[in-house]
Amino acid sequence: MLTISQDLHDQIVAHARRAHPDEACGVVAGPAGGGTPERFIPMLNAARSPTFYEFDSGDLLKLYREMDDRDEEPVIVYHSHTATEAYPSRTDISYANEPGAHYVLVSTADTDGAGPFQFRSYRIVDGDVTEEEVRVV
Repeated sequence: MLTISQDLHDQIVAHARRAHPDEACGVVAGPAGGGTPERFIPMLNAARSPTFYEFDSGDLLKLYREMDDRDEEPVIVYHSHTATEAYPSRTDISYANEPGAHYVLVSTADTDGAGPFQFRSYRIVDGDVTEEEVRVV
């Protein structure tokens, strides 16, 4: 189960809303080994696409160095889907390389970026996708 604060939930949804019609993407970091999402880090979708997201490689390297310096890890890796439901695509699954992370998808499909939005979380390990409950506190 993913337990996330209302504030972090709202920040992820707001980022998806702002980026629409392109996909939004980012990370929520937390203390290494703790599994608690704490620090919201919106990223630039280098693909600038409504159907695909890609972290800028320089920004991603900077982020991982910063997390390492702060003894953090990516607890949530999130992105939005603008034309489909909040379920990982084959591409999403193939790029999922953080087995300990929660993969959050927000769907802005059929909302014109105004909501309501699907907000779902998954564990993706070795290509195996498992949806998990989301508890907003």
